[in-house]
Amino acid sequence: MSLTQTIRSSLVSKLILTVGLTLLVSISTWAYFNISTQREKWMAEIVQTTDRLTSTIKLGTHYAMMLNSRDDINQIINNIANLEEINNIRIYNKQGEIKFSNQPTEVEKKTNIKAEACYICHRTEPPLTDVELMERTRIFDSGRGYRLLGIISPIRNETGCATDACHVHPEDKQILGALDVVVSLEKTDSQIVQAGKGIIGLAVIVFLLTSAIIFFIVFEFVSQPVKQLIKGTRQIGRGNLDYRVSADRHDEIGQLAEAINEMGKQIGEKQSALNKQRDEYQTLFERAPCMITVQDREFKLLRYNQEFAERFDTRVGGYCYQAYKGRDEKCTDCPVEKTFVDGRIHTGEEMGINKDGTEAHWIFRTSPIFDSHGEVVAAMEMSLDITRREILEKELEKSERKYHEIFNNIPNPVFVLDFETLRILDCNESVSHDYGYEKSEILDTSFLDLFVADDREPFARQLRSATIFNQVKHRGKDGRTLFVNIRISPSDDYPGRKALLITTSDITKRLEAEQQLIQASKMATLGEMATGIAHELNQPLSVIKTTTSFFIKKIRSAETIDADILSRMLLKVDKNVDRATNIINHMRQFARKSDVQLERVQINEVLERAFEIFSQQLKVRGIEVMWDLAVELPPILADPGRLEQVFINLLLNARDAIEEKWDRSGRQSDGDQITITTYTEDEKVAVDVADTGNGIPETVIGKLFEPFFTTKEVGKGTGLGLSISYGIVKDCGGSIEALSDGRHGACFTVAFPALKSKNELY
Repeated sequence: MSLTQTIRSSLVSKLILTVGLTLLVSISTWAYFNISTQREKWMAEIVQTTDRLTSTIKLGTHYAMMLNSRDDINQIINNIANLEEINNIRIYNKQGEIKFSNQPTEVEKKTNIKAEACYICHRTEPPLTDVELMERTRIFDSGRGYRLLGIISPIRNETGCATDACHVHPEDKQILGALDVVVSLEKTDSQIVQAGKGIIGLAVIVFLLTSAIIFFIVFEFVSQPVKQLIKGTRQIGRGNLDYRVSADRHDEIGQLAEAINEMGKQIGEKQSALNKQRDEYQTLFERAPCMITVQDREFKLLRYNQEFAERFDTRVGGYCYQAYKGRDEKCTDCPVEKTFVDGRIHTGEEMGINKDGTEAHWIFRTSPIFDSHGEVVAAMEMSLDITRREILEKELEKSERKYHEIFNNIPNPVFVLDFETLRILDCNESVSHDYGYEKSEILDTSFLDLFVADDREPFARQLRSATIFNQVKHRGKDGRTLFVNIRISPSDDYPGRKALLITTSDITKRLEAEQQLIQASKMATLGEMATGIAHELNQPLSVIKTTTSFFIKKIRSAETIDADILSRMLLKVDKNVDRATNIINHMRQFARKSDVQLERVQINEVLERAFEIFSQQLKVRGIEVMWDLAVELPPILADPGRLEQVFINLLLNARDAIEEKWDRSGRQSDGDQITITTYTEDEKVAVDVADTGNGIPETVIGKLFEPFFTTKEVGKGTGLGLSISYGIVKDCGGSIEALSDGRHGACFTVAFPALKSKNELY
């Protein structure tokens, strides 16, 4: 018998060979990874050491570079290059010229900027400024039987380099040059080779020693016991059930010997066990929680279980179609007939009549029963009652119809959007009423098409994360603009995908009413300020009148007017005409009805414009205004015209509070004033408008911003100023609140989120 045949027919040979090969592969793998790990560890250590040396050189030459002391730099480089491991130290400038080197012959030589070490950063245009350590590391052959490791590090432009008088480095120039340090890997490579030889030698010794031990163990504890087991098995196979294999061991071999000894005994017991098992299967057949029948080719019932007998009126020998459905002939599409024809399993769903006359639904599965020749002699049909499920499905269908009706009859438009693409998957009938689109026209179009063109990109980024948008501009089918409030709810239950459920509310008419109310408030404010505005206009008109009277008098008396006097007086007339024009334009802009348009504004400028149109009112009444404006405030996002109206309303209220205090005391007191303060707090721009009036009672402070609520006497207030101001501030994303102790005046604080860039909040 050849060696190959011996191994193939011998369990011991297979075991020894398999274990030996496994051991060889395991030890070889261990040796390979151990050597690789040691090599990587040593290389990582030398890379880190070289990088630290590079940093040390850069730090050592930093001061000399700041002083532009080439001798000091050369001395430092040459001193460090004397270390045994150092092969070369070079400093390149931006153009690839070697400005410093421990090898004088290299100085002032220009290298190819796309080759050698320079290519690490100059492989792209523009060159890279930030490169990881491993990318800045290169390993190459020295040509003398060992390798070299080089690390190149950028020399960055610093504030001192850009501003010092001795250098000419613009501030925008990030990299001034590079430091290239090359060290020898001769010792490292030698250590790696020696370590590899040691690990391989150890692996060989371990393999040989372990193989010898395994061979002895397998031969002694496996080969001999297996031969005894084979002999015992053959004896039992010949019918000698009393034969006993020696089983004086407690390991797996001993357990196998005991198993063989019991095999004869168990053969006799198997028959009784099989009989018991048959009885158990009969019990399972009878008590299974489903209906089971066995039928012959004529569809007669050969056997059936208890569940079937309780459900249907039948007997052995009766036909299945009579029992299931009360029919006189077989069903047109009979699954049992198909099973007899093709010998395969068939499934489906059927409906029939229970024994008590009620309707029944079930799912079935038919399986063939074969004889010893492979012929189908009977068919088993297993049925599971699903009557309850059918009832629930009908209820669910009814419920779905109800909720579909609710969805379609919601008075507000409702959209279902695909979460990723924002395309409209479904919508209700109200969309047609508000937007003018038929459902078939708008399905599978982008929801962003409803927005005005300028708003589509911003809302495309925010729709998936926000929950509410107010006063959004939409376009109807006829091109008209709708102002809507949007409510968004994410949904994971839409069939097959993640969706967004969006409801819109048309607030166009409400906004028009609010706009009319705001315009009416503006007109009322202008009416209150008429006296002060007239006085403001009277001053420039008086200057013009005086000047023209002077000219008329001189002309009538035929006197000449000095050119210098004429020029100065005409300049005064011109300035006062401009002043009157500005006042009138300011009033016209303030009174103009405009749409809400948020833009970047400086809150100090809005305050000054509001005070400009209102200042004469306060001056005439003897009310002093104290200003405490923070400089260089961040801009805010607001409507400047409507925000001006807010500040005028607050100034009017402060004025009225002080005058009410005078009316109650019967005299005008000194020291009453209005204080206007601007500042930043918690990344918000805030304005405080404080007065020295009687303050606001604590019982009414929570009602101040309600429409038509006022603490003034009848005829002196509409109760709309603060309510309108509250709405304007909220539309701009801000907040307004009132503080008062009810005795020493009131303070209204208006705050808005600060912008850090165009339309971007802090």
